[in-house]
Amino acid sequence: MTQQAPHPATAPQPGVRIDVWLWVARFYKTRSLAKHAIETGKVEIGGQRAKASRAVHVGDAMTVVRGEERFELVVRGLSDTRGPAPVAQALYEESIESKERRAAERATRAAERAGYKAPETKPDKRARRLIRALGDIDAL
Repeated sequence: MTQQAPHPATAPQPGVRIDVWLWVARFYKTRSLAKHAIETGKVEIGGQRAKASRAVHVGDAMTVVRGEERFELVVRGLSDTRGPAPVAQALYEESIESKERRAAERATRAAERAGYKAPETKPDKRARRLIRALGDIDAL
């Protein structure tokens, strides 16, 4: 007796858990960080919040928020083993608009920091009291 292959329309599509895929694609250092990001709504697939156990398939559109950066990407490959960075970058394709927006936001943050100059020495006793007094004003 021979087994027949399932009909292509009913055959399950191969997929990888989204938390594993985000870890493999090097968006997060650990799988638990990826899972936490998913649970807090920082990852969307097709405009909808995802669960950590959801399977990712080739061609899925995804939005990932990591810190102050927002990635809009399309899944181009699947893997469940973490490898070198060039292999991880081949698993997805980021949109040009997303790259340009992230570069502009990075330049804006760098420009905001440009005017700050750290003090050369630690504050003395009088300066610490003044700093502490200013801090109390914010508490009111």
